[in-house]
Amino acid sequence: MSRCSVFLAALAGLFCAVAMTPAIANDVAPAQTIALWPGTPPGGGSGPRGAERMGQSGTGVGAVSNISRPRIEIYKPARPNGTAVLLIGGGGYFRIGIGHEVMPTARWLAALGVTPVVLYYRLPGEGWTPAAPFQDGQRAMRILRAKAGELGIDPKRIGVIGFSAGGNLAGIVATRFAHPFYAPVDAADQQSARPDFAGLIYPVSTLQAPYATTRSVRELSAQPDAATAYTIQLHVGHDTPPTFVTDAVDDPIVNVDTGLSLFAALLKQHVPAELHEFETGGHGWGLGKPGTLVAAWPRLFATWARSHGFMPAAASASPFAVSPQETPAVKNRAAADDGDTDDN
Repeated sequence: MSRCSVFLAALAGLFCAVAMTPAIANDVAPAQTIALWPGTPPGGGSGPRGAERMGQSGTGVGAVSNISRPRIEIYKPARPNGTAVLLIGGGGYFRIGIGHEVMPTARWLAALGVTPVVLYYRLPGEGWTPAAPFQDGQRAMRILRAKAGELGIDPKRIGVIGFSAGGNLAGIVATRFAHPFYAPVDAADQQSARPDFAGLIYPVSTLQAPYATTRSVRELSAQPDAATAYTIQLHVGHDTPPTFVTDAVDDPIVNVDTGLSLFAALLKQHVPAELHEFETGGHGWGLGKPGTLVAAWPRLFATWARSHGFMPAAASASPFAVSPQETPAVKNRAAADDGDTDDN
């Protein structure tokens, strides 16, 4: 790691110690919730029944599962600047890391004036087809563009950030945006599904050997061509949006070589890209624990996005970590104990 990266990590940790007024309070509902589909979602599959569940133990703390209502939840910053980011949590396509990945990042983005949009996507591990999450991701991007005027966002400044399996989903949305994952259902589907920029945070970028060892591979494998259909590197093209990638060298789940190969694929297609491989950090760090090397990624990402005109000119708020116990109150969700460590 460069001296600059180490310095930024320390700086991020210092700022994290300073209290910041939460842009998204624990007990505040989203400004708007939009169902992704006007009727039955496409693709088939039975899906789960009953209330959504939120994990209460182990690596599943704050993770949401039993999702039968694919949707986006939009939070309004105090001073919106027109940029929006679709946030996609990881969880191996059998749950979504809302608590420890998505909501802390949403708070940070909102403090910068960016409108965070949280995606609740269908999970193949719950009876939906493997294509379901990709249909949901593509549809979410189109809805945001179709409703940009009423949401107060710039349709040319809509990005995506995904973590782990959510990074896989974000990467496929960014590279296969023109692929017809579903038949058009209304006027919103006339909009482009291409994100304007992408942040892939410890992404499961490949489903191919010798890296086909993740929970994501297991859950998507019901589709015969999943290994090629959902390996991001294979679909990078010259029209892939500017992409930021970060991993930790000591990640026990996502091998560092996959981040390097993804970056190489981006460079080969002349896609504006930035890669940060942190010396330590493991997997699933979300926004990053204050004082760790990986806690530098939000500031690095903001600087990179700003250089492309997608973020505000100055960052007045610093990233900060939020414990799972501080996640927003969720109604109609049953507690779920889940100590499964294979959460990507």
